Parts: sequence; structure tokens; C-alpha cells
Amino acid sequence: MSERRPMASGDVLAHRYELQDLVTEKLGSTTWRAHDQVLNRNVGIEMLSSADPRADHFLTAARGSTAVTDPRFLRVLDLIEDEHDHHLVIREWARAFPLDQLLAQSPLPNRRAATVVAEVAEALSHAHEHGVYHRRLTPHQVLLKQSGAVRVVGLGVTTALSPVGRQDSLSDLQAYEQLDVQALGKLLYACLTSRWPGAHVDGLRAAPTEHGRLLRPRQVRAGVSRDVDTACDRILGTPPRNHAAPLRKAGDIGRALHLSGEDDDLIDDQPSLAGLSSPDLLRLDPVIVPGGPPPGLKPPRRRPKAYEPAPPTPLERGKLRARRAAKGDRGLVLLGIVGALVILTVLAFLVGRSTDDSAEPIGKSSPVRVLPVQRVGDFDPQGEDRRENSEQARRAIDGKLATGWQTATYLGAAELGNLKDGVGIVLDLGGPREVDSLRVRLEGAPTSFSIYASQPARNKVPRTLQGLRRVAVLDRAGTDATVSLQSGILTRYVVVWLRSVPEVDEGRFRGEIREVVVSGRS
Repeated sequence: MSERRPMASGDVLAHRYELQDLVTEKLGSTTWRAHDQVLNRNVGIEMLSSADPRADHFLTAARGSTAVTDPRFLRVLDLIEDEHDHHLVIREWARAFPLDQLLAQSPLPNRRAATVVAEVAEALSHAHEHGVYHRRLTPHQVLLKQSGAVRVVGLGVTTALSPVGRQDSLSDLQAYEQLDVQALGKLLYACLTSRWPGAHVDGLRAAPTEHGRLLRPRQVRAGVSRDVDTACDRILGTPPRNHAAPLRKAGDIGRALHLSGEDDDLIDDQPSLAGLSSPDLLRLDPVIVPGGPPPGLKPPRRRPKAYEPAPPTPLERGKLRARRAAKGDRGLVLLGIVGALVILTVLAFLVGRSTDDSAEPIGKSSPVRVLPVQRVGDFDPQGEDRRENSEQARRAIDGKLATGWQTATYLGAAELGNLKDGVGIVLDLGGPREVDSLRVRLEGAPTSFSIYASQPARNKVPRTLQGLRRVAVLDRAGTDATVSLQSGILTRYVVVWLRSVPEVDEGRFRGEIREVVVSGRS
């Protein structure tokens, strides 16, 4: 029997997606640009052989990345298993250029480098809030559109294409976050110098070092502004120079870089050119207009740096931007924006004060007691109809251990058949309550579950995990589990989220919550 021929342009997958151009081949997977014949649009298809030991993890990682809704990540549109002996991940298609191709020609100017990395940092900050990490961020994973927009690819899937690993612990997840933070620093370094710290990556040469310590971008390339150089050192420095505070969160990096990259504008001798900033991040030949008379035969010596004025502070740069923005017609636009912000601030203050006045404070001297549950419902954000035995939900708080709420029966794996990340019930306490602990009575063992809590001011029943915070995790629990929470957790809605359920028959798995008792103060 002859071997199956490789995929080629013109092949149609799932009776819908026509392959057109092979984009990349990396780590055993291939990426194609394809045409969706049903919706008449271009899509990107990442495919991996279904015989590859990473195939299941490949789809699971793609499914998990859908929890991140930031538009700077290319969305997953569809997942297809065993199509021509391949697993497929269908993503939206972006007409853009990989950052590594641009850096192979020239570094980016200061402001553009800071803007690009700030956008990536903000996107990763949103992903970290949902417990999703990239772990393989390089210039090839960042796309720049001609409109100036930034897109990030490979969230979760790039990690899944690495060798099959073990179950991640809490310390592993913290290490993954710092790995992304370090990658942001390296990405900023590469944008400024076209060098990658530590090794040859995506065709970029390794960054130079001196006595084992990475040289700062200003030591590698002339023209790098002080503030961007300092921000890069605060991320990568161990420790940062001049006792600067380190940046260890993606959100902090984004905020710092939005205030950076302005040094070039502050010394501009052509004020008429200051406002001519193009959003096109792909331009690689910034125009530098020389000013002043030509140098003489014996040009004057530069003044010592000790006599140079101190660099402007972020506040001074903000004032300068505001003065420039107030010129011409943009002054009216700026005035309108400021007025709208003032109105919104006043309204938010009034609403917040009315909310605070209506909510009764919870005294620390109040005794811990069993909190009444006003309502209970099923919680299935990843199900097809978002419902799972909703008519049984009330049994979880009826005070009878003989009855309870059951999940559906899943086949093949305790992790809900690898069909979803979890399922559970949501408890409505009727108003903001300080929750101290939960006692969860289960049927069968072991069961792994997590506890999520909403913001205290929320008055709408949550249907997804977005906006909820995880306050407790319990793995392989028995039939009677008591979960103690950190003090001071004020919430109205509590979600019991089952992640792994016991086996009820050979190859058949089902979870059941017999009773939930919530204790706290009100």
C-alpha cells in the first residue's frame, strides 16, 4: 500500500477549507493559508499529525486559549480531529508581517519599539489573568499590520508543540509567567538592536555580553533613548542597574513603555515635523532632517555630560504631548474627551457612593455562621447549550445527602472526557457576604475541583469564568471536603467548578455534588 501523499495547495479539508499557501513548517507542524468556501474568507490552519504523541495536547491547548478574548490574539475559529490523519486548528487570518522579518533588515525606532512591546505586554497581561501563558514568545510570534495594529500568534499551541511534559504545579505556573515577562524584555531588546539576548533566535544574532552580563541596548546601538533603555534593563537586569525597581508583571511593562520612547521628540529641532507621526509600524527608514550650519574644519567640542540638563520626567513628557495635541483642530477633540472623562468620573462617584450607602458593612465581630443560599443553578460555560442537568441543581442545597446534582456521563477520561475544562454549579448568596469556608459533600472519589468568587457588587448571575477569581483549588478530594478561604473574601456568587470526576463504570466518569454548605459573615 502506498503512503498517503503530503498535503498540497488545492486540497480541501472538512469539505470546506481549501489549502492555498504553505506559510511555515516548524516543530513537526505546518501552517497554511486557506480559503473558507462557506463564509468566503481567508483563514489560517495549523495542522499536526494525529499519530504525533503531542496531538491531543495540541487540541487541548488551542481549546484552552479561547478563554482569552483579547483581540490582539488571533482567535481560534474551529477545531477538527482526524481530518486526513491530522488534527487541525482553524484561526482567523491576518494580513501582516512577522516581526523577525522586519528586524532582520533594521531595528525599530524608539517610539515604535516601545509601542509594539507595550501592545504585546497588555495582551499577555490579559492572558495571565485567565491562567494562560505563551512560554514561546519570540519575534516570529508577533505580527505587524500595515495599519499599525499588533497581533500575537501561538498562544498555548506553541507550548503544546514542545516535547510532552508533566502536569504543571503552582510553582510551574509562576515560572511560566516570569518566562513570558523575560521574553517581553528580550523582545524589546530585539526591537531596539536586532539582537536576541542569550542565543540565535528567528534568524537574529545573539546579543553581546561583557563579563557574563548583557550589554544594555544603548551600548549596542546608538540612538536608543534613555527611558526605553532603562525599561529594558528593569526587565532583564538581575538586578537592574542604579537600584531601579524591577518590572515583573506584564501589565507593569505595558504601562511603563507607554510613557517611554519620547526622547527623540523632545530634542526635535523641527517643530513642524513633530506632529507628522505615521501609525505604519512597518516603515524602516525614518527620515532624519539635519539642522544647523554644516560643520567647520574644526567643529566645537561637545559639552561634558555633567553640564547637560537632566532627562525629562514622564510627567514633563506628558505635559509636552498635551501641549502639542492642543494645537489646531485637535484641541477641540481633546477638550471634548476631557469633558467626557469628567462627566464619567462624576457619574461613577455618585453610583459608587449610592452602592456603598446601600450595602451594610460586615463587622469583624460578627460570628461565623451558615450563610443561606438564595438560588442555585448549573454552570456550564463550555457546553454546547450551556446547560447540564439544570433541573437537579436545587438538590445540592436541599439538606438531603440522598439527593444531589450530577454531571453528564463522560467517556474515556476523568477530566470530563477532555471535552471541556470543567463544569459545576453557581450559588447566589443574595448579596455581598464575607465567605469563610465551604463544605462540599460529593459522591464517589476522587474529585478535583476549584472555587471561584465574583466581585461583591455584581448583581447578574455569571455564565462564564470571565470576571471571576479563583480562591481555592482542591485535587483528588474524597466524599467530604472542607475548603477554608483567605479572610476578607467578599462576594455574592460562588462557583463550585469540577475539573475531574470519579469513575462510575469501566471507562465512564460522572461527578455528583450531594450538598454544599457555605459559612461566613453577613
